[in-house]
Amino acid sequence: MGSSKEIESFDLYRSFNLRSHLMAAEPLRPTHRPSGNYPAVTKPLGDVLLRTKAVSPVQLTSAMALAEKTGRHLGVALAELGFLNGKELRELLAEQYKIPSIDLSSVAQPEEEVLKAVSREMCERNLLVPISLLRTPQGTKLILAMVDPGNFSAIDDLRFSTGYSIERVVATSEDVAQSIKRFYQPFEEAERGFELADELEGLADGAEISSHAVDVVDVAALEKSSEDAPIIRYVNLILVDAFRRGASDIHFETYENEFRVRYRIDGILYEVQRPPVKIRNAVISRIKIMSSLDISERRLPQDGQMKMRLSDGTECDFRVSVTPFLFGEKIVMRLLDKSNLQTDMTKLGLDPDDLAKVLDAIEQPHGMVLVTGPTGSGKTTTLYSALHRLNKPNVNISTAEDPVEFKLRGINQLHVREDIGLNFASALRSFLRQDPDIIMVGEIRDYETAEIAIKAALTGHLVLSTLHTNDAPSTIGRLMNMGVEHFLIPASVNLIAAQRLVRRNCLECQQPFMFDRKACIDAGLSRDEYAVCEFKKGNGCTLCGGTGFKGRIAIYEIMPMTDALREAILQGSSVTELKRVAIADGMQTLRRSGLIKLANGLTTLEEILRVTRPD
Repeated sequence: MGSSKEIESFDLYRSFNLRSHLMAAEPLRPTHRPSGNYPAVTKPLGDVLLRTKAVSPVQLTSAMALAEKTGRHLGVALAELGFLNGKELRELLAEQYKIPSIDLSSVAQPEEEVLKAVSREMCERNLLVPISLLRTPQGTKLILAMVDPGNFSAIDDLRFSTGYSIERVVATSEDVAQSIKRFYQPFEEAERGFELADELEGLADGAEISSHAVDVVDVAALEKSSEDAPIIRYVNLILVDAFRRGASDIHFETYENEFRVRYRIDGILYEVQRPPVKIRNAVISRIKIMSSLDISERRLPQDGQMKMRLSDGTECDFRVSVTPFLFGEKIVMRLLDKSNLQTDMTKLGLDPDDLAKVLDAIEQPHGMVLVTGPTGSGKTTTLYSALHRLNKPNVNISTAEDPVEFKLRGINQLHVREDIGLNFASALRSFLRQDPDIIMVGEIRDYETAEIAIKAALTGHLVLSTLHTNDAPSTIGRLMNMGVEHFLIPASVNLIAAQRLVRRNCLECQQPFMFDRKACIDAGLSRDEYAVCEFKKGNGCTLCGGTGFKGRIAIYEIMPMTDALREAILQGSSVTELKRVAIADGMQTLRRSGLIKLANGLTTLEEILRVTRPD
């Protein structure tokens, strides 16, 4: 039985002189009957709150008083008073209105048509945001994320102004406010930016364009053209747009009569722009200035970096590479988004057995762990995840990287500079005089680096590094080709991991799908495995930009140094024989790892065939 104060407050709640629709979670506003066909509220919010014990009668009474005084929604009043958090309110409203709830942080940038349908002012005034358009045989639906699903006045306004029927989902006020900013800011910048075409053409009308890079450069003219407002706005627009789309690289490419911009998203290049060819020198010069590079040097490659801070406080670092080609300079900008760095080893995509092998190898007091794969296969992320797990107050960790991609707190990171003689080998020698416990070498490129790394592993240090090889067993052959004595490899190496990245099915639009039986069996699945596979494939939606893929996942080939493998190496076995021994000892090949991801509905057969070779 509750206290007398709670009973008194509960009676006060029951007799509170508010209109009945407040109890049904509709905000206080002039009487309005929705003209659309919307599901009725099944239970008043107050009843739902008390039944689920989400709030006490005392808290509910206080919130109702605030709602009546300010005209706010009862749930919003509860959140403002701190009686409910945003997620709790979202789920309660979803239950009350029998509509879905949504986490807007996972929703991608809507299409231009969606954002044009609802003004930013309308969104901010009514705490709602459009997500997408759903076209059905019965007509087009506008999907709205709303803090207050009972705001039928705003719903009817939009229904009449757009001609679309409205489908509601519930979101928190924080998510809606952030999404309004996230969705509309790049859209508005794009509106301004891509209207610059005429300005850009006009700006370049008097420019003198050559098909080839020239020795004589008018630096003053380049500086002046690069500081023109349309050029500055255009470059800023490209950088922001690439960041918003989740691109990993931006390519500014110069050809004889073309200038194009491409983004690499989830490992695939997409053409996004063909700016006027006459402005290419101004755009390239602007990027050089932002990256503190020499705009007068157009014959030699240059490397630089820059930082971008968005209005919402988000930061992104760019690594800039400028290379002169036949028809001019090409710029590639690598985006380093700190918020997307995955440092949890359990979320890298490793199978439980492989994860256990990796954890056992990196937790050894000494030895070497090597990660192999081509450029862009996620090797750095895997190494950073291992370092993050090993980073403890009682451990001294030093890294040599080219370049340092992300700054890790508590770890001593060194940027290798070949131009002044600071290479991986010299950095390693210096580290060994710094009382290290763990050393990370960005890449083993030559015999000198390999020799010092192996000696460090043999003398009580844990060494992490990468190589460029096609699979784990061929790493042994690569080390031998560098000149490493074969008997040193089994004594120093704990584990070799080869990896690739495949595009992941979009969680929003993936559907069950049956891949061709013969193609799957030819790829390596058995007939029995094919019969029980749960294949899926993305159909394409606004979240994934119509590609059917959103994000990437790693596939691994984990080869620990077993006794049988050590014996095979000491006997001088070939790479083919080493691979056979490793598989017999339980190694799962890259192709096999990919097929397991396929069978679990995480990716497609085409993706697996694209990045792996037959076993």
